[in-house]
Amino acid sequence: MPQPRSKIHIAFEIGVVLKGINGLLELIGGFVLLWIGPGTLQNLVVRLTQNELSEDPRDFIATHLREAAGHLSDSAQLFAAIYLLAHGVIKALLVYALLRGKLWAYPWAIGVLTAFGVYQIYRYFITTSGWLIVLTVLDVIVILLTSFEWRRVERASAHG
Repeated sequence: MPQPRSKIHIAFEIGVVLKGINGLLELIGGFVLLWIGPGTLQNLVVRLTQNELSEDPRDFIATHLREAAGHLSDSAQLFAAIYLLAHGVIKALLVYALLRGKLWAYPWAIGVLTAFGVYQIYRYFITTSGWLIVLTVLDVIVILLTSFEWRRVERASAHG
């Protein structure tokens, strides 16, 4: 009879799946940035934010999206695309390995998410974007859950 899953194990699975979704969105975003030019991206952002800004000209998200798109150079867009693609591929591979219970993936996931978190904190002090803090807190939670799950899996494999 299978053992019931603990709340930490369920939280780990949910966290890893969310990281997988995040990685997939990063892959999509990276490909979109490679595919369209900065001018096209600026026009797209203007069209997407037009209705919101007509209702509230000070809308936080819409104004920041327009400002970011307006300052996007070719080299910055290429960097963002490569960054998103690299993050997406790494996360997708780690999520796949973690969900398959591969022991090597646990320390790698902890290390990679820690490195991403350190970089996100560095970027926060440059840009002061609150989203980076939110992402970093979520990464820390997934790191802790991965650490607990790694110990559980090692104990289970030691007991046969």
